[in-house]
Parts: sequence; C-alpha cells; structure tokens
Amino acid sequence: MKIAVMQPYFIPYIGYFQLMNAVDIFVVYDNIQFTKKGWINRNRILINGKDQFITLPLKKDSDYLNVNQRFLSEDFSKEKIKILNKLKGAYIKAPFFNNVFPVMEEILNYQDNNLFDFIYNSLEITNSFLGIKCKLLKSSELGFDIEEFKGQDKVIEICKHLAAKTYINPIGGVELYAKQDFEKQGIALNFIKSEPIDYTQFKHEFVPWLSIIDVLMFNSKEDIKSHLLKFKLI
Repeated sequence: MKIAVMQPYFIPYIGYFQLMNAVDIFVVYDNIQFTKKGWINRNRILINGKDQFITLPLKKDSDYLNVNQRFLSEDFSKEKIKILNKLKGAYIKAPFFNNVFPVMEEILNYQDNNLFDFIYNSLEITNSFLGIKCKLLKSSELGFDIEEFKGQDKVIEICKHLAAKTYINPIGGVELYAKQDFEKQGIALNFIKSEPIDYTQFKHEFVPWLSIIDVLMFNSKEDIKSHLLKFKLI
C-alpha cells in the first residue's frame, strides 16, 4: 500500500497529479489552517505568453480558520464567470480546448461553496478525466485526531493508521522527513522528483509548471499519461 498526504490546492500543477498517480491512497488535509499567498485557492495559467494567477475569491473571515472552515465569496456565481471567461480568452485556440473547457465548467459550477469541498471535488473530476485511480481521503475522516501530532509524526501516524508500506512525499520534504524514522515503523519513505516536462504553448517561449489546466489544453490524453510518469523516486 502506497500513500501520500498533501494540502488541497486549486487545480495544481502536474507534479501534484504525478504524486496521486503514484500511490494507492491520497490523503488531503482539510483540518489544517488556511494560508494566504499559497496555492490553496489560486494557481497560474498562460495568458499571452506570460503566467498569470486565477484565484478563487473567498468570503472574508479569520485568518486562523482551517481550510474546511473557509468559504467562497458570496458573489462567486458572478466571479466564476470571470474565471471561465479568462480561461476561454487564454486557451480558446489551444488544440484541446473543446475537450477541456467543459471539465473546467463542471469544476467551477460545483454548488458547494465550502472551500475544501470545492477543491476536493475539482481533484476528483480532474483525476477522473486523466484516468488516475488512487483513492482520495479527507484527513478529518481518518478516524483519529491528527491534530494531536505535528510534522513527521503526523505523517507516520497516518501511514500506520492506513497500514501503508510506502509513503511518497514531494522532493521538497527531503529536509523534513528522515527515512530511518519511517523504517523503524516498517514504512519505506520515498521522495518524488519531477523531470522536466515541456510542450508547445502556441508560439511562445515555454513557461513550465503552470496549473494542470495548461497541460490539458496543449496535450492529448495519451501524452499526458506519458508526462505523469516523468519522475524519479529517490
């Protein structure tokens, strides 16, 4: 059993989906504090050859609430139209626009305005479109209080609870997690490192690591399946 644990991100870059594609169970943190200026409610797309943000507008609230306690803005029904128009303007001439834009419409037309549920649903829809088979789980529904644990200990407890034999983490966690500590619990620890991925973005100079939206717009499903395997486990 291979698992990964990550924060929820809004239509994240392909590395996030490479990680999901590499595991059997993917745990998404919902009972963690929301952070500003991260990737939870925003990501980057290509507009006229430059990267620009698309952002889910949020209802004003305390900065100390968890992700599953935050909500989309009350005028999101209008704001989502602006996001869709932004996507249409950016990608209407992309080769796979007609296949992908309806997926974006389905994601943005989701009726629940809870931020976490909205993002979680978007991950399920995108995984279905890509054929990624991992099971998604919410951290708050694991059956124990993960907030009693911190850092590496939290991840190890999740692995033990799910009887995981392997835990895979993004390469950025090399300084945070120790393989020997996982091995003491009978868990193998690997880090996933994405290899360079490039493709034609109209006639512009390539801009890497944008939202998966960009990958979907310019690549066939067959090519994307190949891109999902372009990583090394360390």
